[in-house]
Amino acid sequence: MTLNEQYLVDVIGFNPVERSMLASIFALAARRDPAFVQYDPNGTVSGSADIYLVDADDATALNEFRTLAKRSNLPAVMVGGGNQDLGFPKLPRPLQWARLLQMLEETVTAGGAGKADHDDEGTLPLGKTLSASQAGRSSPGATPPALDSASAKKRALGDTVLVVDDNASVRMFMKAKLAPFNFEVDFAETGEEAVGLTGTREYTCVFLDVVLPGIDGYQVCKLIKANKQAIKKTAVVMLTSRSSPFDKLRGSLAGCDEYLTKPLDEDRLLEVIAQFLPSSRKKEKK
Repeated sequence: MTLNEQYLVDVIGFNPVERSMLASIFALAARRDPAFVQYDPNGTVSGSADIYLVDADDATALNEFRTLAKRSNLPAVMVGGGNQDLGFPKLPRPLQWARLLQMLEETVTAGGAGKADHDDEGTLPLGKTLSASQAGRSSPGATPPALDSASAKKRALGDTVLVVDDNASVRMFMKAKLAPFNFEVDFAETGEEAVGLTGTREYTCVFLDVVLPGIDGYQVCKLIKANKQAIKKTAVVMLTSRSSPFDKLRGSLAGCDEYLTKPLDEDRLLEVIAQFLPSSRKKEKK
């Protein structure tokens, strides 16, 4: 396991709903390579911001960004802004996880917006992409240092996910969506296999189909939740094509934490994964 290249993102503006979504995005983005962590000057992560994420529809946020940009000419990604040409990469609303992370990665590793800087009143100065030396990091092609065994164990703790589905396409889809975030993923095709795995290994999250060979997902969920340790540490997410209110009620009665229906909405899937990360669950308890 390797240590991710990490960038701190200063989030400027955004309404409470978007802020909540962004917190979930960065909870997962911190696990990627390169990693993106939300900058908090009062937080535990040391260092200064490497890139700005700005609400271009908020005049107050834009003014704050102008002030900050005069002091540190960093790259930026704008969200919204309509037809304004702000000289930076821009994303439309609503926010989408995959596109936002892709844009952040492109902005810090490529060449920025490609325009000349501006200092005249009312025009935003163009952010510039950090070079490896400026950021104090290795170049994109360099081999990052390996974690020592203690750090590797700490990072791996509570980061294993179980996907239970007899459909190979669903298992491959979930594998692809979870892979960029460095989860260790186990797979089961039957309810009995899932019960056996959860009895011997601790999982952060179990994605569970309802219709399975042998015992169904509702029964599997009840058996998982019968384990007192699992109630505290393991989230069970039903992942099924059954979308009736009755089916959702059965899932709730079985003890599931979330109920997602197929075809899956990727943003909602990632939001749920972030919600049940160990760090997120600790925050909820406080």
